[in-house]
Amino acid sequence: GWHHAAQSVRIFEALETLNLTWEVRDGIRAHSWRIEPPPATEEARCVRFADRIAYLTHDALDALRAGVLVPADFPSPIRSRFGEPGRAWIDEMITGVIEESLRQGTVTMDPATLETMHGLREFMFQRVYLDEATAEQRREAIGLIRDLVDWHLDHPGELPASYREADATLVVQVVDYVAGMTDRFAQTTHDRLFGA
Repeated sequence: GWHHAAQSVRIFEALETLNLTWEVRDGIRAHSWRIEPPPATEEARCVRFADRIAYLTHDALDALRAGVLVPADFPSPIRSRFGEPGRAWIDEMITGVIEESLRQGTVTMDPATLETMHGLREFMFQRVYLDEATAEQRREAIGLIRDLVDWHLDHPGELPASYREADATLVVQVVDYVAGMTDRFAQTTHDRLFGA
């Protein structure tokens, strides 16, 4: 199956052909938490925490802005440990990484902050990521992506030349192209190809 971390490594190795060290490629490969083995370097472990902190806080703030959540919706252990949603959360989590890393001599997060962060992640899955309204948006997004992939498989001549690799299959070329689209560009392209 497709995974964004593996696709990111592919972009740097095959499409952009950057001469990255093994350590940098490994950090990109393993920046997501469920990827095994974990990253090999301290820098990559730092990136792994930064990724989790960034996406959790960003998604929580997006849910607040969209009216999906209000601050009082967050469980009290999260509010009491992290404070008000926003910069305070980021500061608290980063401090948890810095202080525990200094104590342990390796990049890690203190257990209490890590437990609260995992609680926030579970809450976000229950109330935002797997919520029925969000599930409908996800189904629509998946449909849009499938439409774009299918259309480009049927019209390979329409792929930009920079995505046509002699050693890559058509499916890989199309996936590279569609995976590289921003949300706005994907929507605009879909509207142009299939009508708004």
